[in-house]
Amino acid sequence: MTTAGGGPAWRWASAAVAATVFCVQLDAFALNLALPGIGRDLGAAGGGLRWVVSGYLLAAGSLMAGAGRLGDLYGRRRLLTAGLAVFGGASLVCALAPSLPVLVAARVVQGAGGAVAMPAGLALLTNACPPGSRARVMGRALGIGGVATVCGPYVGGVLTEAVSWRAVFWLNVPVALVAGVCAARAGESRDTTAPPSVDVAGLVTATGALAALAVLVDRGPLWGWASGRSAAALALAVALGYVFVRHERAVADPLVDPALFGNRPFVALTVAGAAANAATVIVLFAVPLALQGPWRLSATGAGAAFLAPAAAMALAGPVAGRIRTADAVRVMAGALGLGAASLGAAPMATTLPVFLLAITGCGAALGVAGALTLIATQAVVRPERAGEASGVTKTVITTAAGLGVALSQDAAGARSSAAVDAALMAAGGCCLAGAALLVITLLTRIRPGGSPGGRSAADGRPD
Repeated sequence: MTTAGGGPAWRWASAAVAATVFCVQLDAFALNLALPGIGRDLGAAGGGLRWVVSGYLLAAGSLMAGAGRLGDLYGRRRLLTAGLAVFGGASLVCALAPSLPVLVAARVVQGAGGAVAMPAGLALLTNACPPGSRARVMGRALGIGGVATVCGPYVGGVLTEAVSWRAVFWLNVPVALVAGVCAARAGESRDTTAPPSVDVAGLVTATGALAALAVLVDRGPLWGWASGRSAAALALAVALGYVFVRHERAVADPLVDPALFGNRPFVALTVAGAAANAATVIVLFAVPLALQGPWRLSATGAGAAFLAPAAAMALAGPVAGRIRTADAVRVMAGALGLGAASLGAAPMATTLPVFLLAITGCGAALGVAGALTLIATQAVVRPERAGEASGVTKTVITTAAGLGVALSQDAAGARSSAAVDAALMAAGGCCLAGAALLVITLLTRIRPGGSPGGRSAADGRPD
């Protein structure tokens, strides 16, 4: 591994990642309340309008795995800067879009830019930070992104009502520009242990399999999970996934090292993080509906009421950064258990303060779990392949976000107390599933240092 730059270069990397996470997460969550305004202005409705969100998620989920490894090979700063340029340029086109097809196409390009920028940025920060402060720095950067995640829906709603839905995209342009300027001043890093050549067959098959899976997750609820189209999408994802795995085992320099999937702590943390992300998306959809529906608050009142859960989720990033890598699995299991308990209690609340207390506890728990997913998975792999690892992790949790959106659709459509409660219980089930996986990890005494391709996470060093 080689690095360029020095002195405060890691601080510039931290600022670049914080700004990148902020603008990408804000864009991902700000449009749901803006969709009716988009439909009115562009004369669109129904399934076509849904592609404004779906197109972004499909592009992001399909491309992250390959983009992460490309950053390792060709330079993480270079890929981060390129991804930000694509994201910012596409945001400008979105802001000026004269029709729905133009907007959807620009959203797909936005998703591609985000898919390149996010894993490259995390890997750049992993390699730029001094080892002793890496987790804390990453936690602070992710905490800033957490602000955008929890405030995104309300920012989108306020901007749409006060100005225009186009203001959501205009906001991305200067933030992406600031992130790009910070990235340009960060030190470059890349993996010099592998030849700078792309595993094209692996890239094509992985992207195809992920695209088919993302389409299934997004369209499955509309098509019907047992429909012919859903079955075809699943079959294509499985077939391409099988070809990808066979190819990666045989090629000398794979896009994704099969040993990564033998790193059992990495796998457990990633899958549990996916469950946490699905639960987070459901909560961000269902709680505003609950506040404005069963609890009968205005949009402004709901926004004010959501400040405490939002703050708890945003502050969780820096807290997660102070957790030792050796304790990550244990703490994350506890956080998901707390999240499940809070989500189970929320539907039974008889007063608004009790409901908000439960949701605030859930926000803190999910915030810790989400940040730990990205911090701890970077800590249990070799820094040379940090982009590869972050690409895989981001792919899995982004696909899970699509599942969370699908599980939230009944609540969004019905807006009834029963539908919202069902959505919150589904989120609790996601948390329980993730916690159970991590408990199994602990009970089987998996030691992170003993898995292929991994780094020791059981030695108690803060990383």
